[in-house]
Formats: sequence, structure tokens, C-alpha cells
Amino acid sequence: MNKNKNRKTEQKEIKKPSENKKEGSITQSMIRKGLTIAVMIFTTILLISIGLIFVVSRKIDSMSGADAQIKLSAQGGFSCEYSEAQKLYPYAEGVIKVTSERIAYLNLSGNEVFAQAVSYQNPQCVTFGDNVAVFDRDGYNFTVLDRDGIWYSKPTANPIKAVQMSDDGFIAVICGSDESFGEVDIFDKDGNQIAVWTSYNSGFPVCCAFNGNSSLIAVSTINTSGAVIVPYIRVFSINKSSKGYEVDDYAVYTTEDNVIFASICYVGDKLCCFTTNALYEVKDNNLSKMNFDFSAIGYVKKVGNNLFVTYSDGVSQLNKLAIINSSDSVIYDSNIGTNIICVAQGEGYYAISVDKRVFIYNTSGVITNDYSVDEDIIRMNFLSGNKLCVVSTSGVHTIT
Repeated sequence: MNKNKNRKTEQKEIKKPSENKKEGSITQSMIRKGLTIAVMIFTTILLISIGLIFVVSRKIDSMSGADAQIKLSAQGGFSCEYSEAQKLYPYAEGVIKVTSERIAYLNLSGNEVFAQAVSYQNPQCVTFGDNVAVFDRDGYNFTVLDRDGIWYSKPTANPIKAVQMSDDGFIAVICGSDESFGEVDIFDKDGNQIAVWTSYNSGFPVCCAFNGNSSLIAVSTINTSGAVIVPYIRVFSINKSSKGYEVDDYAVYTTEDNVIFASICYVGDKLCCFTTNALYEVKDNNLSKMNFDFSAIGYVKKVGNNLFVTYSDGVSQLNKLAIINSSDSVIYDSNIGTNIICVAQGEGYYAISVDKRVFIYNTSGVITNDYSVDEDIIRMNFLSGNKLCVVSTSGVHTIT
């Protein structure tokens, strides 16, 4: 009896061959599907990786390869200590040397051409084409000169904050004041004071700009006396009469946006105003925001009728360069590097020093030269004959 019972139990546990075959085919099918999916995922990841490697390599190539490598110490100029180099500003056919006691013009051999004694606590030097202005920041004096010598030195009644000069040699000096928000003193090319505009209602003067023929001067102000800040652009006309120059109110522009116009410039007859992240233009007698995506604007320079704007998409992001033509079209927009040292503009050319590279652009946005340098650059400027004068940590050098 027990033997028969065990035999029946064993028969129940034994599966039919057809059932075993069916289960095997299902298992093999599942394995094949799993392998197919795994292969597809692996292939997709591989293709994506190859694509990323290609894109990144293209980016690296575009950022790394220079047309030429330059040893700055081997270029024309003269050597000096780092502390001395910080006092030098490329200009004309040499450099302007600015200290608290002297303003001097040196040639590219380091020889002094002329000099004038001064007494400035915090001297600042700015070049405007063929002319130079040196002023005592928060002091009460400024000096104007060119390559031929000193034009004049002038005292001011209030502390100087900034200086701007026109192509014709007109000077605008922004000063602070205890009795108002501030003032703008305007001088002609001979150093005669032709007007003083005192800001009682418009707010603190931030910056200013002359148009091409010095017939207009625009002043950016910021009013903080209310609940919100209000920006104003005040424009004054400069007209010459038999009695001399007359400066009159011309226009006032503002916007509902709570912004500060940190820099302004004329491009032809068009007034352009920049905040830290946007461009505004005066069109149809209105100050309008242009449709450009600038998260953080660095430098703004005018070359010909084009604007060269450096910007980034945020903190720790690569810096970019955008070139905007007179029709407000972006004709160039590209990554340029991590750390921008300085920029310079000349007649038809723009130079930017970034990550020990120097890029030279023409007005169309074409890179005409790309140099890799072996020293840290402090500042640079174009000289006569399309030469670029570079002040580095070791001295003054020229690149043709």
C-alpha cells in the first residue's frame, strides 16, 4: 500500500515534457528581450557620450588654440618692476606715468618726454582717444594733457567722482556736494568753465557722455529719496554763440523700471544706456529696454558704430562677447574665457585680454589676431599704426 501511494505522489511531481518546453521558451524569450533592451541602452549611452566628447572637444579646441604664442619680455618696450608697472597707462606713442607727485609722458624706451608736478591723494588716469585726463578721486583737482604737453590743471569746489571727455576736448567733471545730490562741471577744450549743473531733484549723478560733435551731453542720475529708486537721463545741449558756449536743457528720460544706468554712450545720434544686465535706448523720444539677454554685463565699448559688450550668464559662468551693430542686430556672440583682465578699443579694432590670451577683433566681429602671452597683463591700449601697447607685470611691451 505504501509503495503504491509513493508511486502516485512521484507521478504528480513529474511535469509533462510539453510544459517544460513551454517554460523554457518563455525564459529564453525574456532573456533575449532583456539583452536587447540592455544593448539598446548601452548603444544610446555610447552615442550620447561620443556626441558629448565631440562637442566638448570642439569647445576646448576653440578656447585653447592660439594663432601665436608671444613672450612679452621679448617684445619692444622697456622693463620695470611690478609696482612701477601699475602706475603706467598706454597712450599715443608711449605711456602716461601717474603718481601722487608727478604726471609724466614716457616714450616706448622709457625716456621721459615731459612731466608736471601734482599733489594728488588718489590719482586716476583715463584716456579718451588723443587726450588724457588725470584727476584726484575724492580730491579737488584735475589735469588734461595730450602727447604734446599739459593743457591745463583746474581746481574744483567739490570732490571729484568721475571725469568724461569728448572727441573735441570738452570735459565733464562729476563732483559730490553737501548741498545737493551732486553737480556736473563742464569745461571747453581751453579749460574755460562753460556751465555747472547742480542736481537738486534728479538724484546722484552716476556717469555722463558726449555725442560725436560735442553738441549734446547726457547725464545719468539715480534718485533714492522716494520709496523706490528712480533713474533719470538728463540731456543738455551745447551751442556756441558770439558770447561763447551756452548750455541748455534739451531732454529728460526715465523708465518705470527700478534700475541704475551705470554707463551710457552715444552711437551716432542714438543714446544707449546700460544697467548691470540690460541695454536701453532712446527711440521715438522714449527710453526703451532692448530685447537682449545679458545676465551680468562687464565691459561696454564703442568701436565705430558697433557696441562690444562682455557679459556672463551668472556667477562662475564663462564670459561672453556680443557685438551689436547700429541696427540693433547681434553680429557676434561667443564664449571668450573665464577671467577678463582688461579691454581696449582703437580706430576699427577691439582688444580683450582674457586668461593669458589676447584677442583682436575688427568692427565686424572677425578675430584678426589671437595671441597666447606668458605674463599677466595689467592694462593695454592701441597706439598709432595699429600697435597694441601692453603693460604687464614685467614692464611695457608692444604687439604689432
